[in-house]
Amino acid sequence: MTAAFIDTNVLLYAVSDSPAEADKKEKALQLLEREDFAVSMQVVQEFYANATHLVKGTISSEEAMAFLDRLVRLPVLPLTFPLFRSAVLLQRRYQISYWDAAILAATKAIGATTLYSEDLSHGQVYDGVRVVNPFLEMGVQAPPPSP
Repeated sequence: MTAAFIDTNVLLYAVSDSPAEADKKEKALQLLEREDFAVSMQVVQEFYANATHLVKGTISSEEAMAFLDRLVRLPVLPLTFPLFRSAVLLQRRYQISYWDAAILAATKAIGATTLYSEDLSHGQVYDGVRVVNPFLEMGVQAPPPSP
């Protein structure tokens, strides 16, 4: 059983070169040293797209692929229709974005009980999955939610 699931934002901090994100980078790298976490293909795809195109100070495609090659030694949940269906049900139940629900559905499907993310409510349990914002634990505050 996988103990935890890592969301895209944690991976993006792990490769960030922004001085303003140095503390988050350190914490993200500490989390990635664990052997008992997983990701989904959604997370892999989001990481690649954001790390190589959208994030200021982006990394190259080759650097992103090298990072992912090391990461995928751990469980990677594929995208399936049943996973999509589970995400839709979670989206409706909790009134959250589809993308956040897809991360929760993947976390649950892989058997993890903890999701490391700063995109959902810290400490909340969604259908048996507890969200932990690892950056709050170190005193770094997440930005307030958008209206």
